[in-house]
Amino acid sequence: MEIPNYGRVEFQAVLFDLNGTLGESGRVEEEVKHLLERLADRYTVVVLSADTFGTLEEELRGLPVRIERVSSGTEKARIAEGYKPYAAVGNGNNDVAMLEGAELAFCVIGPEGASIDALLASDVVVRDVKDVMAMLLDEKKLIATLRG
Repeated sequence: MEIPNYGRVEFQAVLFDLNGTLGESGRVEEEVKHLLERLADRYTVVVLSADTFGTLEEELRGLPVRIERVSSGTEKARIAEGYKPYAAVGNGNNDVAMLEGAELAFCVIGPEGASIDALLASDVVVRDVKDVMAMLLDEKKLIATLRG
């Protein structure tokens, strides 16, 4: 997509962190799951997570998403490289390198907060992951935020 006075942004995959981004305490809301299904009609959707709460497979079972288990931010960034060009969505220090490598990076400042480094590595900052999904499903919302 072309964003006036910002540039052309192209990606085929959207990469999400799980905890603090897609969900809280390892749980993903039903509305977010529905939005993941809609996003998967347009993009390859990938969830990269250390699975702190042990809920990764249970929460995403049956959804058209790829699951990538990671143990560190370095590993997350390495795996993300394989999906280039990609958009990334995260909130923590272990998301920073993934966000920096993204064509378009979103930071979610939800109930679990966000690290300042994740914030600074992002193009767009939102309060809820559903806001990211709305922008990716309706590019006019994204253009309104990023246009110069």
